[in-house]
Amino acid sequence: MSGAGPSGSAGYSDGVDTTLPPAGTALLTDQYELTMLAAALADGSARRRCTFEVFARRLPHGRRYGVLAGTGRLLEALTGFRFGESELAIAAGFLDDRTLDWLREYRFTGDIDGYREGELYFPGSPLLSVRGSFAECVVLETLALSILNHDSAVASAAARMVSAAAGRRLIEMGSRRTHEWAAPASARAAYLAGFDATSNLEAVRRYGIPGAGTSAHAFTLLHSGTDGQHEAAAFRSQVRTLGVGTTLLVDTFDITQGVATAIEVAGPELGGVRIDSGDLGVLARQVRDQLDGLGATGTRIVVSGDLDEYSIAGLRAEPVDAYGVGTSLVTGSGAPTAGMVYKLVEVDGVPVAKRSSHKESRGGTKRALRLARRTGTIVEEVVYPAGADRPEIDGHEVRDLLVPLVRKGRVVDGQPTLQDGRDLVARGRVSLPWEGLKLSDGDPAIPTTFLQ
Repeated sequence: MSGAGPSGSAGYSDGVDTTLPPAGTALLTDQYELTMLAAALADGSARRRCTFEVFARRLPHGRRYGVLAGTGRLLEALTGFRFGESELAIAAGFLDDRTLDWLREYRFTGDIDGYREGELYFPGSPLLSVRGSFAECVVLETLALSILNHDSAVASAAARMVSAAAGRRLIEMGSRRTHEWAAPASARAAYLAGFDATSNLEAVRRYGIPGAGTSAHAFTLLHSGTDGQHEAAAFRSQVRTLGVGTTLLVDTFDITQGVATAIEVAGPELGGVRIDSGDLGVLARQVRDQLDGLGATGTRIVVSGDLDEYSIAGLRAEPVDAYGVGTSLVTGSGAPTAGMVYKLVEVDGVPVAKRSSHKESRGGTKRALRLARRTGTIVEEVVYPAGADRPEIDGHEVRDLLVPLVRKGRVVDGQPTLQDGRDLVARGRVSLPWEGLKLSDGDPAIPTTFLQ
């Protein structure tokens, strides 16, 4: 399926095959969600009507905006949030029979609104609004946060890299630096944010993302011999099998000799060469000059090796055609947590709020608007009480940010596809004021105003 694009499915599952191991998602949670449930069932408060909201109090250090990712995966996971006998057997170790019986019949029957997947977000943005009984909403906290925090962190990092790459091709290569089932989720989030392909085949299968990859240093070393023809033999094998359009890894030994051997074997129509180590800027210039001198003017240069948005930006003036990014995209050092929280903000129509120092929340169910100049540049986010009239705002284009995701427990038909989210991220980056695209530390790209 290499080179295939997103499936274009109108559903929230994004396409081809969405069966996750394990099939159920009910135990992707924390124990205290269920002990709170047990106590609420015992004291009668479980049925009280509540609103929980997901938001980030602040952006990670140095970030001017975030990218919401994971909504599609969350909606899919919600449909699998069921307590069968295997899940109940785990819960039976600490729960009473009443709670176990309640879980056995659990189905979320409430409503969920949220920002579209791929929407930019800022501190305080009410990204998800979950409404229903306390019991049915509280058990979703960990599931929602684990998906949205992970995917949004990767997407936010990826979006910065896309800006730094300035239109050049980006390949996600982080599978070996993260958990095996976080890898396809990371690939999906990176693709949503604008990456062009992934090396992870599960992401290709599950989400229809274009695949990419050729060979590693091990393949060259496999062909080692006493005649010094390590690279020639490896290159001949790769070209014979994959065609002249393949990309050859030229830095296992001496790069200059590697490039010469690559063109000798494949000819000037070779698709690309990859450099994985060293001073990538200097080497890219040397390799470009050498390729052009050998007549391989169309051979692309791909670089990889501990790249992040800063090193990508530093290579902008160099003759690099594509970047392969792994560690800094999928790990906490490059994709710091999005810091989202899931907080109770309303009970039986009455706003409630947490007042703990540095962990405050704003009470009440909320709606949000994004204001933009006629040119399309966004200037402000306005958050207001859901029960109030929509504010009258003159002189700006105004867009509602929350859309229906779930109604009475059922996912709303026609949810955006992965490609829709990808397009939304691209439009969002263009809409930022220029200072919002800076990689240096600074305030959020636009302010958020809270109306009472």
